[in-house]
Amino acid sequence: MAYFQYKARNNKGALITGGLEAVNLDAAASELLGQGYTPIDIQAGKVRATNASRDSQPRKQQSKTKSASGKKSSRVDLNADAFQVLNAALKKRKITLDDQIIFARQMQSLTRAGMPLDRALKGLQRSNKNPTFQAILREVQQSLESGQTLSTALGHHPKIFSTLFLSLVDVGENTGRLDMAFEQIVRYLELEKNTRKQVKSATRYPTFVMATIAVALGVITYFVIPAFADTFARLGADLPLETRILVGISDFVVNWWPFLLGGGVSLVVGFKTWARSEKGGLAWDEKKRFLPLAGGVIEKVALARFARTFSMILKAGVPIVHGMGVVASTVGNRFIAKRIIKMREGISRGETLYNTAVNAGMFSPLVLQMIAVGEESGTIDQLMEDVAEFYDAEVQYELKRMGEAIEPILIMVIAGMVLILALGVFLPIWDLSAAARN
Repeated sequence: MAYFQYKARNNKGALITGGLEAVNLDAAASELLGQGYTPIDIQAGKVRATNASRDSQPRKQQSKTKSASGKKSSRVDLNADAFQVLNAALKKRKITLDDQIIFARQMQSLTRAGMPLDRALKGLQRSNKNPTFQAILREVQQSLESGQTLSTALGHHPKIFSTLFLSLVDVGENTGRLDMAFEQIVRYLELEKNTRKQVKSATRYPTFVMATIAVALGVITYFVIPAFADTFARLGADLPLETRILVGISDFVVNWWPFLLGGGVSLVVGFKTWARSEKGGLAWDEKKRFLPLAGGVIEKVALARFARTFSMILKAGVPIVHGMGVVASTVGNRFIAKRIIKMREGISRGETLYNTAVNAGMFSPLVLQMIAVGEESGTIDQLMEDVAEFYDAEVQYELKRMGEAIEPILIMVIAGMVLILALGVFLPIWDLSAAARN
């Protein structure tokens, strides 16, 4: 057995070093993974006679009594470890939708060319620019080499690969057409990316304007109005009602702003905590479908995801009952997902898809008619793809209408703010100027 020295990270991300005995380098890496450590560097080393058995386990410190030079060396090692941890944290990047699209597209090309999966993953590790994704691909490769299937290996990372992703890969493995599975995944992810881009584009302008208005109101309330209030107080003039209201609001904000800020942060944190809970999230997902302007977009985006995902599941050959569960996890709305689960329960009892869709109460008469025709003709997968395109067009129309409706609302808000300032701040100045002239 050979002796190896290693650097690895535990499940908390802390860097550890040590040594172990193994048959070869792969066996050493497998032993570390089995102990819950992620290997960073493994190199062949020499076994020390007195500490060989002790070095076979991860260690943080071997001796409590050291000389002065030993202490200094240990301090340097700790500093180096700290820098390595900091460097790894800075290099850690979030895995985006673009990373997943590139990975799926590359896997489609490599599997179509007939390249073995382990070799394909090794090549992708070298070409990938995201260190976080490189580590995930390394773990997936190691799982494959231990005898697991690709869908099982990818399933160890549920935050990266969705249930739909894993289901399509599993079907591709069982049918021997992984390239077709990754082709469908690429198409789905690109459509999802396009939908997100449209929503962000439509909400970017109003979000920026509202943030600017909020900052302007804060500056005026905290700095401008108190300065005018001091001037009016020195002149001893009688102030109009509008000015007295503005001055009162300004005084309240200036005196109590820490509590207002803390209360606002508490409300936001409390709302997010409630929305993440099972009961609160279900209630919020149901209510936000009725939000002014944005509610229609939210609902149609979820229904478009349902139709598109359902079409892909049917084309891939996934059983409809299992496929409905996969679809429910991809729509991004827990209320609509609950309705889809009820549809699945109805189908498992022997009801037709059309009847379960009617009972769900989510679809328009046109969409229900398309579902009925598809079910009767046996082309439900194609008809559901048409339904997805219909909802995509509806989303684009709703986003355009929302943008056209938001612009005049923002103009009215700005005009109202200017009017309030004119009545509350400038009107007393005009009155004082007129009194001075007289």
